[in-house]
Amino acid sequence: MKYKLGDFVRFVEEKREGFITRIIDEQTIGVTGDDDFEIPVLASKVTSVHGREAKIAAAKEQEIIVEEASAEFVAKGIYLAAIPEKQVTSVVQFHLINNTSYTLLASFSTEKNQEYKGEFAGLIAPKTAVKVFSAALPDISIWPKFIFQLLYHSKQNADFLDPLIYNERFRAKDFAGSKTAVHLLNQQGWQFQLDLGEVKVDAEKLKESFFKSAEEKKVVEKPFKEVDLHIEKLREDYQFLSSSDIIKTQLERFQKTLDAAIVHQLPSVVFIHGVGNGILRHEIHKLVSKHPQVKTFTDARKEKFGYGATEVFLK
Repeated sequence: MKYKLGDFVRFVEEKREGFITRIIDEQTIGVTGDDDFEIPVLASKVTSVHGREAKIAAAKEQEIIVEEASAEFVAKGIYLAAIPEKQVTSVVQFHLINNTSYTLLASFSTEKNQEYKGEFAGLIAPKTAVKVFSAALPDISIWPKFIFQLLYHSKQNADFLDPLIYNERFRAKDFAGSKTAVHLLNQQGWQFQLDLGEVKVDAEKLKESFFKSAEEKKVVEKPFKEVDLHIEKLREDYQFLSSSDIIKTQLERFQKTLDAAIVHQLPSVVFIHGVGNGILRHEIHKLVSKHPQVKTFTDARKEKFGYGATEVFLK
């Protein structure tokens, strides 16, 4: 198959053209035109539009987007951004974004039915992004598993970091939230942070507080129904915190509050995270979507908070 998702093609035997929105099998593709109807067609019955190939080639030269590096060394900030194709929004382009001050040696593979395929390998300079994959959102249920392996390198005096391995099998609810600004690409999309690390909760340890003696027992305060995670509400010295310290502080307060809500068996709790760049909201949604004690979550009272708060319902 010489074509891929997002390619612009023209039908050989009829006056029609459009974008490839589905790879049906080795011989057949789905092409969507301006009328938004997808038509299955043999790959041999279409041809690439060469006028667009020149534009695509020029665009590929710009895939690595460089921003001026910050004077402050940034250790965290590796994201996978899913950007909808402008012409066919059902197709998303995945970009690996390096907001850190490290140069990354990156390998990206996919796994499906225990078969592995290398999709991308290369160096990603600090403050740059590179496109690594394309997929159709309607086919998310059959997407392969994503596997990233990253090595860190810097000529500056920086901490030595262990290699990062990130595995993810995306589900529809991962794309249920609103898109956020992907500043490095100057576009809107869904962002997934690869180097945040999983915040693990041991439900058994939470229960231990009920069985300790009075001397050992640690009092867990009952949280308020609404908890404001804006950094100015959490730290008086917030002006002196780096971006990574801010998100760390906010997520620590979120986790502490969620633990307390579970201990006190609250039915739900509202986390006010604001809109901003959407990173905190996304990380909260990611954590609660995998939490065994969370029943569901939703945007809280849009008439009051807009998209700036999430209500988490507990089991």
